Order: sequence, then structure tokens, then C-alpha cells
Amino acid sequence: MTGPAGTTRPLRVAGRWPVLARRDARLLLATRLVGQGSDGLLQAALGTFVLFSPERQATPAQVAATFAILLLPYSLIGPFAGVLLDRWSRVAVLVVANCARAAVTVGVAALVARGSDGLDLGAAVLVALGLNRLVLAGLSAGVPRVVDARHLVTANAVFPTAGTIASAIATVTGLVLMPRLGPDAAELLVLAAAGGVLAAAGLAGRIPRPALGPDPDDPARARRLTQDLVAVVAGMVDGIRHLHRRPVARQAMGVVVLHRFAFGVLMVDALLLVRGTLNPPDDAAAALGDFALFAGGASAGSLTAALATPRVARAVGVHRWSAITLAAAGLVAPTAFATLLLPLVVVGSFAMGFAGQAVKIGGDTLLQQHVDDDHRGRVFALYDMALNVALVAGIATCAFLAPASGVAPGLWAGVAALLVATAVWSLRPPRSSG
Repeated sequence: MTGPAGTTRPLRVAGRWPVLARRDARLLLATRLVGQGSDGLLQAALGTFVLFSPERQATPAQVAATFAILLLPYSLIGPFAGVLLDRWSRVAVLVVANCARAAVTVGVAALVARGSDGLDLGAAVLVALGLNRLVLAGLSAGVPRVVDARHLVTANAVFPTAGTIASAIATVTGLVLMPRLGPDAAELLVLAAAGGVLAAAGLAGRIPRPALGPDPDDPARARRLTQDLVAVVAGMVDGIRHLHRRPVARQAMGVVVLHRFAFGVLMVDALLLVRGTLNPPDDAAAALGDFALFAGGASAGSLTAALATPRVARAVGVHRWSAITLAAAGLVAPTAFATLLLPLVVVGSFAMGFAGQAVKIGGDTLLQQHVDDDHRGRVFALYDMALNVALVAGIATCAFLAPASGVAPGLWAGVAALLVATAVWSLRPPRSSG
């Protein structure tokens, strides 16, 4: 489905970029780019402040706790988010959530300026990033409304990947600026992130309210907010049942979730390697630079997959392409980590980023094609929640099983087996649940 008449303005480049032919699609993409770029600045500032300060030597448990704060918020609000995205104007959600997030981010800047790294900072970051997860779910749920169905695979390659790249560029920019901005660098970057989030709210506000749905005649929208909140649990159960009756969508979600778990394991292991094995323990700056290379490798893999996936997936099929990339990552990434050589570890991160983006594009497309629009918000909220829980579960697994040095052969072998098994499973016809 698409937005109402009058909200589409074809570009002369529509033949080359049909996913951007509509004005609302361009505004939705711009909202994502600015918002995720701001998120990258925030993560660069907080990651450096908490994990890579010279006076701190993060243990595996501290690393897991920090990443849990960054990633779990959406799991707390996810059940509410999906129901609201199917009842409230998704444009209004994007505007209000971004404005609220900007206000909370200013509070985070004040705490950073005070030197706080305790529960107060953790709680503020939980709220800020939790609101961001709501925004990301709304952006994903809105894509089928502004892009023709035949271009969904390409849109799911371009939109999320562009956001990931914007976040990665902002993160690297923030890391480069940190030593140059002086003692107030962290709070300055956080304030810049707050300004960016406000700009994202302004961009979202330019999209006509009906364009992203849900449809105004949807009977669920007639219920009052209090009724919506009371119905959250029932709504989530209904979303799960809807997904349960669609085996293709269910399997697609499972494949992406399993990769995300494996990525969480290797992400924390890479941080432990650069902090405890590949650099002197007291050289936080060198460790930060090496970890930035790891993140850059994963981002480069995502970009390459985004460029390759639409064409290759059409030629060989979404399921087969996902299986190929998962199997390749399962063979390359753990082997690269086992060499303890930074260039090869970066190659391993590239392989994981490539596979992750390939399966995410396929998973998004299959969910959008096999889930009804009136349930799409709930299902995508569950999807994002599952991905974050899987990532945190992978992080926690690494924290419990890996030593502080990051040298964990058994863990690497387990990741390899998981990815290859997931590749095989993705090729099996999904079972109907009746």
C-alpha cells in the first residue's frame, strides 16, 4: 500500500532509484539518516566515556552491562510500541518520540558533564535509546506505505543500510573528534546528538499524517488510549499468533535473530581482544582505534551486502542468498578471530556485517510480504525486540564464557557451528503451524 494521492512527486532519477520516487519515501529516509546519525554520535560519546576511558579497564561483565543498557530498552517498551504503531499515527509517533528523546539526551549531557557514570546515567540512556527503538520500529512499519511492493527488497536494502552507514560515519566522526574537543568532548557530542534528533523530528513532521498509516478506518483506532494500554498484552499475543500462522515470516525472523546472537558474541569478544590481548591494558586509545576498525569492517560489510543483495537475491532467491552468506560468515569470522591478527579480525567483522545485512534485508522483505498491514506494527515491534534480546543474549554469553583476554577457541567454534546450522535451516521449507 502507498500513501494517499497527492503525496507522491516523481523524480527524474526515479528510473534509477524507484524507491525514492515518492516525496514521502525521501522524507522517511532523511528522518532515518539524521536520527541514526545522531544515535552514532551519542554512542561514540558514551562508549568512549564508559568503556575506553584511560582510568577504566572494563571486565567482561562490565562490558555486558554497558551494552545491555544500550540495547535492552526496546525490550521494555516493545510490547507497548507495536500496539501504538498500529493505532496511532506513525508520523505523530516519529515526531513526538524524537522530541522526547532530544529532551532526555540533553539530560544525559548534563550527567556526563558532571562525571556521572552510575545508575542515573544508565537510567537516562535507557530512556533515550528506548525511545529510539520505538522510532526505528515506526520507520520500518512505514516503508511499505511509501514504496511500491515490487521495490520492497531494494527499499529494505537502501533504507536500513543507509541509516547504519550514517550511524557508523557519525560514530567514527565522534571518535575522531573526542581527543580534539578537549575535556568537554563527551557532553558536546551528546548535545550535538540532541540537536540532530530534533532535526529528525522536524523532517518526520513534513510527512502527511495519513501517509504512513495506519488506515483511519481501522476499528482499532476508535479505542481510547487507556483501552489501548490495557489491551497491550492481548495485542502482543495477537501479534504472536498472527506471526505463528505465517511460517515463512516466522522462519525469516528466526534466521535473523540467530545471526544477531552470533554477532553479539563476536562483538564483545572483539572488544576484549583489542583491550586485553592486541594492545597493552593501559593503552585505551589504541584499543579504541582498533575497535573502531572492527566496527568499520562490519559497516563496510553491511554496505557491500546492501549493494549486492537486491540483484543477487532476485537471481538466486532470498532463502538461498541468506544461506550462502551465513555459511560464509560461519567459516570466515571465527577462523579470522582465531588468528589473533587485527587485519584478519577486521575481515571477520566484514563477513559478519555482510551476512547480517543480507539476512536482515531478506527477513524484512519476507515479513512485510507475509504479515497483514493491520498487524505489521506489532510484528515489527516484536521483531526489533527479538533482535535486541538476541544481541544482548550473545553479549552476555560472551561475558560469561570468554576470558578477559578475549581468546576463546571454544566460543569461536560454537559461533561457527551456529551460523552454519542456521544456514542449513534457512533452506528448509518452513513448517505450517496449522
